Amino acid sequence: MTKEGFQRLCAKQNRTPEEEQALKPYAVKNAIILAAGMSTRFAPLSYDKPKALLRVKGEILIERQILQLKKAGIQDITIVTGYKKEQFAYLADTFDVQLVENPDYGRYNNTSSLMRVLDKLDNTYICSSDNYFVQNVFEPHVYRAYYSAVHSDRPMHEYFLTTDADDRITQVTIGGQNGWYMLGPVYFDRTFSAQFRAILQKEYAQPMTRNQLWENLYMRHIDQLHLYMRAYPADIIYEFDSLAELRDFDSTYCDHVDCEAFRHIQRTLQCMTADIDVLGVLKQGMTNDSFLFSAKGEKYIFRRNGMGTDHLIDRENEKKVYAFLQGKGITEKVVALDPEDGYKISVYYGGGASLQFQRDGGCAILHGQASLVS
Repeated sequence: MTKEGFQRLCAKQNRTPEEEQALKPYAVKNAIILAAGMSTRFAPLSYDKPKALLRVKGEILIERQILQLKKAGIQDITIVTGYKKEQFAYLADTFDVQLVENPDYGRYNNTSSLMRVLDKLDNTYICSSDNYFVQNVFEPHVYRAYYSAVHSDRPMHEYFLTTDADDRITQVTIGGQNGWYMLGPVYFDRTFSAQFRAILQKEYAQPMTRNQLWENLYMRHIDQLHLYMRAYPADIIYEFDSLAELRDFDSTYCDHVDCEAFRHIQRTLQCMTADIDVLGVLKQGMTNDSFLFSAKGEKYIFRRNGMGTDHLIDRENEKKVYAFLQGKGITEKVVALDPEDGYKISVYYGGGASLQFQRDGGCAILHGQASLVS
């Protein structure tokens, strides 16, 4: 069927049985929503709950997406969970969706999520759980496999697309400007699903494949795997990579933010949620996670315990050490440290750098200064 013929049939309200049969190969069978990730760039909100469960303009992100899929007639919906999976459990009964756990969410990328649902790949929407669609982008019938895209004039570290005259994606480059980049839902048709499934099964044992996005696997096989670009206006599809972006989109977000880290900051600095501006994630480490924020014109670092930290560090002793060292000019100024949960707020000092050393004979040189390390 030609694209024009497909569009005419989809627009027709009273189709004959023959016309319905002609559309059958293009009917969407199901949807998979990827929701296993930790959303580390969205700290500290992601400390308490997955980004997919944040409430934006009065609606929970993933709930809004589920309802939009169902309104388009797509009832078979699978959600792949991992990080804080228990918080998604209510969706199964409330929205009649299937939940599949990806236990590898913390060590591998989203290829590990797709490996858990390979048997479900068909005429399938692949969705990111944290997208917000201003209008419903889903349809009951889709002509061919595609990746949604929006246009940007400014430089961005996104996956930018080159297409041929028929809009088939011929090249993907990471980083660019004044072009179309990947954002929003993807549609796998049966041909694409079969080819992608075979490639992923063959290459998943390779560390590179497990540690990268599925889009990177697609890019390496772009000549074999045919996706087409589906362009959308920039004000239809949103993805929030920071609290600042979310606040720009939903000016009321500060009125209902639910975040333990924010509550600690508010109590310590006697400020409001609107006064707190998260400036970036500083560290995701074995013993702690940290982010930089500003409040009342000053910059601070907020630290929380990493997983298993209570087995490695005596926080009561840490607090005593900091108290002893305060005022001696050899450690940061600690504003608050709670030994029970490990939360620490300290003043931020700009211009610092990690020490680098090289050996010169029997001693190590730290930025040109002799060290006692031997």
